[in-house]
Amino acid sequence: MAVSVLLLFLLATVLLLSALYIALKVVRNRNRAVALLKQLSNFRALPSVPLFGSAHLFLDTTPDGTLRTIVDCHQRYGRNLLLQELGNEFKLLTCDPRVIEQVLQAKTIVKSNFYRFLLPWIGLSSVVVSGHRWHNRRKVINPGFNYRMLQGFLSTMDAQAAVLVAKLAPHAGGPAIDVNEPLRCMAMDIICETAMGVRLGCQSNPAVPFFKDCEELLDLIYKRIFNPLLTYDLVYACTRAGRRANATIRALHQFTRSVIRERVKQMQAVIPNSQQPAPEESQEQKHRSTFLDLLLQTRLAGDELLSDDDIRGEVNTFMFAGHETVTSCLSFTLYYLSRYPDVQQRLYEEIETMARAPELTYGALMELKYTELVIRETLRLNPSVPMIGRMAAGDMEIDGVTIPTGTEVMLNIYVMQNDPQYYPDADQFRPERFLQEPPPYSYLPFSTGVRSCIGQRFAMLEMKTVLVRLLSRFRFVPCGEENALQVKANLTLKPYHGAFVKLVDRH
Repeated sequence: MAVSVLLLFLLATVLLLSALYIALKVVRNRNRAVALLKQLSNFRALPSVPLFGSAHLFLDTTPDGTLRTIVDCHQRYGRNLLLQELGNEFKLLTCDPRVIEQVLQAKTIVKSNFYRFLLPWIGLSSVVVSGHRWHNRRKVINPGFNYRMLQGFLSTMDAQAAVLVAKLAPHAGGPAIDVNEPLRCMAMDIICETAMGVRLGCQSNPAVPFFKDCEELLDLIYKRIFNPLLTYDLVYACTRAGRRANATIRALHQFTRSVIRERVKQMQAVIPNSQQPAPEESQEQKHRSTFLDLLLQTRLAGDELLSDDDIRGEVNTFMFAGHETVTSCLSFTLYYLSRYPDVQQRLYEEIETMARAPELTYGALMELKYTELVIRETLRLNPSVPMIGRMAAGDMEIDGVTIPTGTEVMLNIYVMQNDPQYYPDADQFRPERFLQEPPPYSYLPFSTGVRSCIGQRFAMLEMKTVLVRLLSRFRFVPCGEENALQVKANLTLKPYHGAFVKLVDRH
């Protein structure tokens, strides 16, 4: 009896101390938020309550629901906001180019907390590391996106685009189809072959385990980001979603490791250890290399900058970013072209001559200026990465105010690029608007500065190649309103329920 009473007393004491700790934390966080808002006169706090913060505004946690809520918050309360989360922890949200410029100019660049949910998959890759470590990593990776490497990748892009055309051909003259899925398979095939030298064959077999695992993991990571109960690793590991995520990550890592081992064997067989050249000594070899080969050559040449885990992380990052972003942009582009026939016709006229050439070249594709305007306008309306995050590290200032270390600042690219103040007729698809440069820091689909997307030239080359092949074969016409475009945002912005168009054969 005495033991039971003692246990109840201890339990009550623990609960009381926990409640006291939470109460003190809530008060401290709310006071810190009030103090910061007094200094940042251009920021406004979203409605919040003690302990739960602004959670009541985000009850719709579906991918499109979360996006709608964020857009609505900016429309109702302003471009610069302070959001309180569980425990009244706060972060800043902005879609103001003037503020975004100041945030991105901070000398110390630290990514926001939500990037840590990617770590089990991509590790400490160049996306998340900072400082000296990032500079070293970038120096190794940069050659993977030079002219020679991109020219070498082009044949793969063109071959996979041809497979896509053949796959879509039977649908010409038929009902509307969702082009997002075939584009996703094509993008995965391209990224697998150029990144790892593996022909995955997703276009002929979308049920390839690696492909399905990538898709599932992205969905699991998104759901974790927007569920405060799953942010703690120990709690998440005990959930069904956490166990599934771990199993999926193990499968992905196993596949990537096996590819790396095989490529190492192949390279060692071709280049005897005593005669291994540094990457820069063999330009012809670089021309034929994959992204993985480039990373492995760095180590085989005697430079120990990258471990097996480092290489795997960089390859996984390239895989994730390379197929998701390109798929989304091309899906949106085809949808808009179907709705704007005058734009489609002008685009067709630009690419028609090139499409009859025996082969595509890097230089010729870079000369497709109107095609580039079309892509830029698509990325304005629907940036593949709708929001990026930074964390203050002591040297970030906004309007002369030093932002407290550890404060997250979320940059809402999607809302900013659809703001009529910066883009008149913002809801209209008008590629010609980019004949003039937009206002500074108001267009950031690839971010900007030293941490801008390293793969943007790769992505632009791939998208131009695919558009040349598709537009030379098909004319795209709009679907019915029952399949009108909706967007959702998880880790990237993408069509919700698909991107539907009708195909008409030009032949």
